[in-house]
Amino acid sequence: MNGPAAQSGPHWRRVMAALANRDARTAYAQIVLGAGVLSDAKEQRRHGAITILLEAGLVEKAGSNAYQASETIFRSLLSQQPKRQPKTGVDRFLRLGRIDRYPASAADRRELLAWIVDQAIQPGEDLTERQVNERLLSYTDDVVLLRRYLVDFGLLERTASGSSYSRPE
Repeated sequence: MNGPAAQSGPHWRRVMAALANRDARTAYAQIVLGAGVLSDAKEQRRHGAITILLEAGLVEKAGSNAYQASETIFRSLLSQQPKRQPKTGVDRFLRLGRIDRYPASAADRRELLAWIVDQAIQPGEDLTERQVNERLLSYTDDVVLLRRYLVDFGLLERTASGSSYSRPE
């Protein structure tokens, strides 16, 4: 093996590529289960599958013609993952740009809702309920709850008839 992957241990792409290969995946399963490795396959296929597994670090030689599953490969791959930085601000309550959970504190909830209304609705726009719902759908599947929170927190005004919504002046 050459390059950075050889110097820093196994690489997740190589492991995934090995497991994506049908022969290698079958051989790996058979090694893990202690069964005969591709015993019904031609020697060339068997050798190819084992070579892929060895290069990925999924198996190790355990004798002249025996192999065993690596005890440390997955732990090693997981240890290579960078530590996640703690989220701050509204990001604490979002996942992939959508609301993951609503904050318990009123101040945090107001901050999240203010951020959403700033993103979704321009000042001076008059929108129907349907238009508001379409815009809020980017942030949650429960647009009714989100719309209600925006109104309750005074971040979105609704006409008495309920026919239109706008941001307060």
